[in-house]
Amino acid sequence: MVRHPVSREIAATLGSFVRGGAGPYHRVLTEVFERAGYGSAAPYDHGNPYEQPSKEKRIRQTIMAAVRSPARSRDLVEGILSEYRAHGLFDEDGNDAKRNHRLAKAAFARVSWELTEGGEARPLSVSNVNTVAERPAIEDQLDRLRRAIDDPALMLGTAKEMLESTAKYVCEAFTVPYRENTSFSELWHLARDRLSLLPQHVDLSKAGGKELRVILQSSWSIAEMTNQLRNYEGTGHGRTLPTAISPEVALLVVREACSVTEFVLETLHRQMGRS
Repeated sequence: MVRHPVSREIAATLGSFVRGGAGPYHRVLTEVFERAGYGSAAPYDHGNPYEQPSKEKRIRQTIMAAVRSPARSRDLVEGILSEYRAHGLFDEDGNDAKRNHRLAKAAFARVSWELTEGGEARPLSVSNVNTVAERPAIEDQLDRLRRAIDDPALMLGTAKEMLESTAKYVCEAFTVPYRENTSFSELWHLARDRLSLLPQHVDLSKAGGKELRVILQSSWSIAEMTNQLRNYEGTGHGRTLPTAISPEVALLVVREACSVTEFVLETLHRQMGRS
């Protein structure tokens, strides 16, 4: 199930960051709340600041409103976190700041989201793939996946592009030539062959060899079926009809595609002595 990045616990932990008046001004918080569609959850009379709710209370009340009506909850949380980052709330070294960050990370993890050290929220489904500084295309696609959990077609299309970029990255790392019009299947065959990840590379005489061969074949099946789904249901190829794939199924495909990408990149880095 695709979950929203809000909960009672997240409301409490994000509220603790501004306890005592720290962080963005009330006027800025009001703008964030209104842009996300939750402006009425915790109003503030800027012309009469006396006896108005604290920043902590406003954060808590507004996030709780998003728990009850979560359609724009991601916009709200990202807006709050953006202002927190701008005010350096994730850069502080004090014990209270570290505790706030630790508790907030745990709260996000309980709803299958990650709060990074820098104060950005992203779905856990794609957070396990390591940064690939040498291949910006993969990083761009990962970022798009982190922001597309409500768009199944975009998720499938981007997952396929990520897998294709991964195969090209492997080929380029080993200077394996390929043509501009090399097919997805051929690219992945070249990459897996260079990394010795083809099923036929497995020694069946060793314990577990048969099972490992099946697993490697399954990893390729995930990549291949992701490509096929993209052709039917994802972005690209001039598709104009709404996708028939639910966000839950699309997220499952993305998770599996990310697992394959992580496996291939880790294998590449180990073989090149980077890990």
